[in-house]
Amino acid sequence: MPSFDIVSELDAHEVTNAVDQANREIDKRYDFKKVDARFEQSDGAVVMWAEVDFQLQQMLEVLRAKLVSRKIDIRCLEVKDPETANMRARQEVLLRQGLDQPLAKKIVKMIKDKKLKVQSQVQGDQVRVTGKKRDDLQSVIAMLRETELDMPLQFNNFRD
Repeated sequence: MPSFDIVSELDAHEVTNAVDQANREIDKRYDFKKVDARFEQSDGAVVMWAEVDFQLQQMLEVLRAKLVSRKIDIRCLEVKDPETANMRARQEVLLRQGLDQPLAKKIVKMIKDKKLKVQSQVQGDQVRVTGKKRDDLQSVIAMLRETELDMPLQFNNFRD
C-alpha cells in the first residue's frame, strides 16, 4: 500500500554554513567596525551578541538573508526577545524542526476534511499518510503545499 511521511526538518550543515557566512558579513560591514558583534550556534539555536538592540535587528536581517540564500525556510525560526545588560545585548533565535502535536493534529484534520480515501496518523514528530491509490497521495501533497502553515513541510519516504 503506497505511503509517505510528512516531516519538518532542517539541514544542520546548511544552517552552520549560513551562520558562518553571516559572521563573515558582520565582520566586513562598515557599520559593524570596532563593534563586538557575533553569531554563536548551539544545538537548535543561534545566539546573537551585539552592543545595542538596533544592531541585533540588523544582524537578524543578515541571518535571515543567509538562510534564505541557503534554501532554508525562515518560517522555522522563532525569535526570542532581546536581553540587554551592561552594554551588551543578546538575542536567541530558535531553530524549530519536527511537527509538534497541535500542528500534526491540524494536518491530520485537514487531510480528513479533504475526504480522500487515505489514512493519516501521527507518529512522533511526523505524520504518515497511506492510501490505495498514488493519485490520492499526490493530491494530499498538493493540498498541503497550497496551505500556509507556520512550519515548512517536507514529504519523504514515498513508497509504492
